[in-house]
Formats: sequence, C-alpha cells, structure tokens
Amino acid sequence: MLESVGSLAAGPWIYAVVALSVLLDVFLPVLPSGVLVITAGTAAAAGTGAAAGGVPHDVPDILALILSAATASVLGDLVAYRLAWRGGERLDRAIARSRRLTVAQERLGEALARGGGALVVLARFAPAGRSVVSFCAGAAHRRARDFLPWSALAGLSWAAYSVALGYYGAQWLGATWLATGVSVAALFGAGAAAGFLVRRRPAS
Repeated sequence: MLESVGSLAAGPWIYAVVALSVLLDVFLPVLPSGVLVITAGTAAAAGTGAAAGGVPHDVPDILALILSAATASVLGDLVAYRLAWRGGERLDRAIARSRRLTVAQERLGEALARGGGALVVLARFAPAGRSVVSFCAGAAHRRARDFLPWSALAGLSWAAYSVALGYYGAQWLGATWLATGVSVAALFGAGAAAGFLVRRRPAS
C-alpha cells in the first residue's frame, strides 16, 4: 500500500492536477479538491520516506504542493470576484432572492469595513464558503485590496492545513488509504466547525 500511495507523487503532473482542482472548485464546490490535496500530501510523505520513519529529504515537494494549492485558491477567488463584480443586476437579484447570500454579503461587508477578514479565512474551510464569500465580495464591489490579502491568507492556511493532514497522517498511520481517510475526516470536521461558526457569527 505504501508503494501504491507513494506512486501518486511520481511526477510533476500532481501539482497541475491539484492546482486545477482547487481553481475550479470555487465554481463547482462538489469537486473533492481537499481530498486530492490530502492524498497528494500522503503520497509526498510516502515518497520522502517520512512515513517509513526515515528523514525527509524532499521537503520542497511539500512546499511546492502547498504553494500550488494556495496560489490556485487565490486565483480562483479572484476570477469569481471579478465575474461577480461584472455580474450586474442579474447577479444582484439572485443574491437578493437568497437569504443566506444576502446575510453573507452583509457580514462580509462589515468584516472588511472594520479592517478584519477573519470571516474570509473561516469561510475557506466551510463547505461552499469560499464560493459564497468570493462572489459576494465581487457583487458588493468590495475593494480588491480589502479582499485579496484575506483571500491569500485563507488559501495559504487551508492549503497548509490540508497538506499537513495528509503528510503527518502518513507519518503516524503509515502511507495507507486508512491514513488518507482519517485525514479527510479531520478536514471535513474542520469544515463542519467552520460552517457552524460562520452561521453563529453575529451579523452586526
């Protein structure tokens, strides 16, 4: 099993696949980009020998994986933000028809106006939270300089957390599909907690 998981990191294509998946899941939140990032982290651990108790000698692969996922996350946010910015009245009406989107837009606007973007970071871990925040920021014409730094922090935090789950899960449990499953469960648990906190966050 170690060999089968480790073989996933055999070529540079893994970074492109991870980046494409993360980039697109702002539009298709059903894409399992988090699962893919964790699996790649597990595979990278197998490839370095970390899961077998050896000293990792290929750590830049882990850093490259984090950088790929984080960069793709920010680029996806930016594309969604710009599309929503230009969406016009049709998008405004769509948001107005959804109480969830309207409340999210109000909370995001207040958070950015106060100079804080913890909501942006928190929403990155919640199911579909990244999509809601990016589209709402653009639709509300929030300034890019207020939104993008927090988007970058959110993407980096999520990427580092996801890769770390796969990498250290492989160290503790071995580079097996069991380790990947436990790591994925931890990611979903963090997402559920983030979603709960976003919903509980007061609107004012």
